[in-house]
Amino acid sequence: MEKFYPAFSAEFARLLAALAGRRIAVIGHARPDGDCIGSQVAVARVLTALGFDVVCVNADPVPRRLQFLVTGMTFLRTDDVVNTPDDRAAIFVDCADHARGGERLKLRYPAPVAVIDHHLSNVGYAAFNLVDSGSAATCEILAGMFFDNGLPVDAQTAQGLYTGILTDTGQFRFNSTSRRCFLLAGELVARGANPAEAGYQLYERETEGKLRLLQHFLASLRVESGGRVCVGRLAAGVFEETGTSAEDTEGLVDYARSIEGVEIGALIEEKSDGTVKASLRAKDPAYRVDLVAAQFNGGGHACAAGLNLKEGTKDFPERLIRALNERIAAVDAARKP
Repeated sequence: MEKFYPAFSAEFARLLAALAGRRIAVIGHARPDGDCIGSQVAVARVLTALGFDVVCVNADPVPRRLQFLVTGMTFLRTDDVVNTPDDRAAIFVDCADHARGGERLKLRYPAPVAVIDHHLSNVGYAAFNLVDSGSAATCEILAGMFFDNGLPVDAQTAQGLYTGILTDTGQFRFNSTSRRCFLLAGELVARGANPAEAGYQLYERETEGKLRLLQHFLASLRVESGGRVCVGRLAAGVFEETGTSAEDTEGLVDYARSIEGVEIGALIEEKSDGTVKASLRAKDPAYRVDLVAAQFNGGGHACAAGLNLKEGTKDFPERLIRALNERIAAVDAARKP
């Protein structure tokens, strides 16, 4: 049978050999999403099945709608590990750069053994760099490597991997969705993944507060650039007003992108400490919103990117719109015959 990731699968086998006898910490990114938690669950469970002592570590808690994936597992927070003499080898998953898990975890684990990721902006920061920007999800890479190497994938592992692929392909709708995604998803279902359960947990458990937050976001939408850019904002204090948290912003930016004629959607989240977070989504990878995010020290994918701005936030919405307009103009110019 043809391998899903022939080069990576051999490298993953070498990684396992390098980890022999070591205890492992699987690090995910701040404000974890389905691909992050699914990747952590999968790596931890497979390595545990192989006899390793493994814990998962995140700066933020497992989101409410993803808790169904982590039953019976150990997920630690940054404070649990930063001041311990633990010598665990760190594997970073779904982290586009070393600081994506938080600066404190970067300092705690300054020399990761491995990074497994699919972000276009990831240049590699570990001894083993299993990075493929052509993959829709980190869970896609992991599933392929696990199957290629004949590693144990039980029902809970399969559910985590399936969930990561489901979320990062936008329920198999985004441009990154490939034949390989469907082949792997089918094999994961055969191993015990439950699509109906994943769909219910992820998309049919909205809170009233989340819907009020959505109302705020929809009311803020502004169409720019001749109808090709749509920007929405969440003002500081909106989480307290609606009884929500940062994890409830998941998926909001897609409403901005979904408007007919809009090429790029953006969500700007203003925080009470003056910092700003923004999420960018494009319909066409030609727009390379990762390049726009990079102008503000962010990064991500061609169609999905983000940034966190701690300084220089004055007039940020206007500066972001200018950057998006310039990106659209550049793409238009490149497409002219």
